[in-house]
Amino acid sequence: MHFSMASISTPPLSCPRRPWCPPRRRTRVPLQPMACSSPPHVVEDLRPFLQLFSDGSVIRFPDPLPPPSPPPDQPVVEWKDVVYDASHKLKLRMYKPADASSGKKLPVLVYFHGGGYILGSFEKPNFHACCLRLAGELPAVVLSVDYRLAPEHRLPTAFDDAETALRWVRGQAAAGENADPWLAESADFGRAFLCGDSAGGNIVHHMAVRVGLGSLGLDPVRVAGCAMLCLMFGGVPEYDKLWRLALPLGSTAKSQDHPLANPFAPGSPALDGVALPPMLVLVAGRDKQRSATVDYVARLKAMGKPVELVEFEEQGHAFFYYEPYGDASNGVVRAVKRFVLADDGAVSN
Repeated sequence: MHFSMASISTPPLSCPRRPWCPPRRRTRVPLQPMACSSPPHVVEDLRPFLQLFSDGSVIRFPDPLPPPSPPPDQPVVEWKDVVYDASHKLKLRMYKPADASSGKKLPVLVYFHGGGYILGSFEKPNFHACCLRLAGELPAVVLSVDYRLAPEHRLPTAFDDAETALRWVRGQAAAGENADPWLAESADFGRAFLCGDSAGGNIVHHMAVRVGLGSLGLDPVRVAGCAMLCLMFGGVPEYDKLWRLALPLGSTAKSQDHPLANPFAPGSPALDGVALPPMLVLVAGRDKQRSATVDYVARLKAMGKPVELVEFEEQGHAFFYYEPYGDASNGVVRAVKRFVLADDGAVSN
């Protein structure tokens, strides 16, 4: 393996001819009081991913995906886990190319994983592989942020955790030479990019809006651009179950009408006057979210926002996650690299 392991807790990167299967996890989510008592029964069934029971317990099933196998010529990347929110025991995974100590400062890519707000972790081997690629091939310092999941922690918790992580990044930038040694040595906080896949892409949108509205001040960090892969919007029937588990408890609005799921729904911030950074939006041609994503880009362009759409016609949703070393994923890395290395992250309308 061409990885240098600098983390105390390391996820498995290979397994003998069978999928990597973590143990099933049962947690509990607060529910509204019920009028009667009965044995727990399934109220939301999202197998093979999870089940939510009437008593508030949640079972997450083992991940059926085997760990990806990287090609032998991948750049050597070091990584380690760092706590960014001790009160909630939240961490991020920091990646840097092994040769980053040459003195050259690298752009910072803050990455938010996908999973419909109900699944995923920065430790999952496929998300880990995506970040290894981005760190090694851009090259960049990548910060992969873990956040609390629904239904135990419904939205806007994931957005608030993301904001906490970005404030941590701001603190590191302000600390200068006293920052984490990897960041002090290698990070160019004047070239920071937000990146996310699926639900993580939606997190990027909401963070960009908070920065643009001035409610999230990050100086001396400069957000030079946002790269969003396979966005997940409300109003797409195949994703309704995910939104029922992710939106605030007791919400009566359909996902297409909820501002946390639809950036143009009633109650969403008007984006016309928001100073959004340049955006790169990647969409899969066979994704059920394609139409909503194309509409999102068209509306932003109509407002004069600097946004570029790149389509991978033969791919499905979250293809970068499912096959991080596939041919289409090579195109993802090339597109993000071009975007990051462009002058100030700018793209043409």
